[in-house]
Amino acid sequence: MKPLSLLIEILIILGVTIKTIKAEEHNKRQKERNVTTQVSVNEIKQYLSHILEQRTSSNVINKRENLLEKKKNQRKIRIKGIQNKDILKRNKNHLQKQAEKNFTDEGDQLFKMGIKVLQQSKSQKQKEEAYLLFAKAADMGNLKAMEKMADALLFGNFGVQNITAAIQLYESLAKEGSCKAQNALGFLSSYGIGMEYDQAKGYRYLSGINVLQNCEVALSYYKKVADYIADTFEKSEGVPVEKVRLTERPENLSSNSEILDWDIYQYYKFLAERGDVQIQVSLGQLHLIGRKGLDQDYYKALHYFLKAAKAGSANAMAFIGKMYLEGNAAVPQNNATAFKYFSMAASKGNAIGLHGLGLLYFHGKGVPLNYAEALKYFQKAAEKGWPDAQFQLGFMYYSGSGIWKDYKLAFKYFYLASQSGQPLAIYYLAKMYATGTGVVRSCRTAVELYKGVCELGHWAEKFLTAYFAYKDGDIDSSLVQYALLAEMGYEVAQSNSAFILESKKANILEKEKMYPMALLLWNRAAIQGNAFARVKIGDYHYYGYGTKKDYQTAATHYSIAANKYHNAQAMFNLAYMYEHGLGITKDIHLARRLYDMAAQTSPDAHIPVLFAVMKLETTHLLRDILFFNQFTTRWNWLKLDNTIGPHWDLFVIGLIVPGLILLLRNHHG
Repeated sequence: MKPLSLLIEILIILGVTIKTIKAEEHNKRQKERNVTTQVSVNEIKQYLSHILEQRTSSNVINKRENLLEKKKNQRKIRIKGIQNKDILKRNKNHLQKQAEKNFTDEGDQLFKMGIKVLQQSKSQKQKEEAYLLFAKAADMGNLKAMEKMADALLFGNFGVQNITAAIQLYESLAKEGSCKAQNALGFLSSYGIGMEYDQAKGYRYLSGINVLQNCEVALSYYKKVADYIADTFEKSEGVPVEKVRLTERPENLSSNSEILDWDIYQYYKFLAERGDVQIQVSLGQLHLIGRKGLDQDYYKALHYFLKAAKAGSANAMAFIGKMYLEGNAAVPQNNATAFKYFSMAASKGNAIGLHGLGLLYFHGKGVPLNYAEALKYFQKAAEKGWPDAQFQLGFMYYSGSGIWKDYKLAFKYFYLASQSGQPLAIYYLAKMYATGTGVVRSCRTAVELYKGVCELGHWAEKFLTAYFAYKDGDIDSSLVQYALLAEMGYEVAQSNSAFILESKKANILEKEKMYPMALLLWNRAAIQGNAFARVKIGDYHYYGYGTKKDYQTAATHYSIAANKYHNAQAMFNLAYMYEHGLGITKDIHLARRLYDMAAQTSPDAHIPVLFAVMKLETTHLLRDILFFNQFTTRWNWLKLDNTIGPHWDLFVIGLIVPGLILLLRNHHG
């Protein structure tokens, strides 16, 4: 591997950053805001000076060794030639290994320092400082630093997204056995981002090139790590990251970096104070868990949650309930208050609130322990697709908590939750496969699932960075992040990726590939129960987006969304198809009924349904008045189609509506 040649493009990108940091080193008076615990540039200089000193001393040692060798040659010591050669060879090998070890240690130290700087950064300049250290560590062959640089280039973490450079780096790392690089290349191949679209190649990379031959040894290794991670999750469930649906927030929606830049934070703080409920909830979450470089601040978290709750946000109410349930510096632990806020959220049908009530009854906090009530609330939240509730149901059936053990149902709910990336659900699935509990034992499946637990811990955080990137107009970076989450099974990410693709605003994919890929993602989201996605599949087949026009298939998907999910849009679309006999047998009575059902299901459908029914009734009234028999009727309707056009019925509506308005005005007059 030649990291120097591969990092040329990266170092060019960082050129401006290097100049900035050098300028800062000469200006000791300049200080960043709120960096009391930050690693200073002077520390970096001192460390680099130390490295230089080590290299200098290493050169001195080499010179001394050379002088000793010369003196040994001059001395008349009777040592056999072969022994002399062996000693010299051993000394040379030892020095070479020592030099390599020092070089590797320097790279490790630089990488660790970069991580520390990144975690404590609160501005773009400080973050760039961290990536400069990663670049230097990568230049020394540090694989973790190279992975960090490749991820940064792929996601645009330090301002410049360069997918080509990222792929070059990933390919080099994949040859060295980096699983992370293999996964990244598989993901990029499966979408055709920066690479040729190749699902087979994507599968090969995602499966891993270098696989441990002894599955049982691998199982033992991954299980130990997964046990530790699962233990931390069980002790504290953590705060669920709110996954914003772009389909529900269609306007051109903060920083796509791993650390929220200080200036960007101030901007979002301003938006939150101006009443942006979504931003209020997001900032509340960030302060509650202390991520993206922001300090954990329960007071600020409570401040933003209260603002959002006052504006009617059910999620904010649920988070306040969670804060009171756990207790912290801002609010005392209070089960009664937690119950109050969870109930407020649950009354709005909020899944997090329902799940919170389930937890209270499951553990008997503030209410009598009642497994039946817990089961009821978990089921309601699970029906809404909340993965934590699905996991809790699985756990109740797995452990027999208040109900009979049922490993089949446990497997079902663990599997459903795992599809949304719930780490504990994946952990218990792995446990079931590893022990053959409720399923046929499979070492390979268990290893893959345990490995997933090890990697899934903080992925949900990318929902915020992807959303912020979209809001800032960085569509390519947002798409890459959502697409990666989509591949991990997150339904919201699948929907958001499809939404971005069909907008055709992304530049990293060819335009003709966007609709087919979006259709694939809508399909994945629909399988996981997203009614809107099911309607979108129907639309794609109806209009021929990314596939051939197929009215019959469109009607099938509209029927599923209407019958299973009671979706008003699907009812309306299906009614129109029955009215005109598109892909299904023409049925005016069924069309009328579906129009009425759409209006009853959603208030937003009232006006479209009113016009649709008005058109339907008017056309049939004209049919009854103007024509006397079936043959004459057919001839005249065909004549209208030929003279006015296939959408003559809309023309008739255009005439009727003004007429009705005039009649109403005259009546009131």
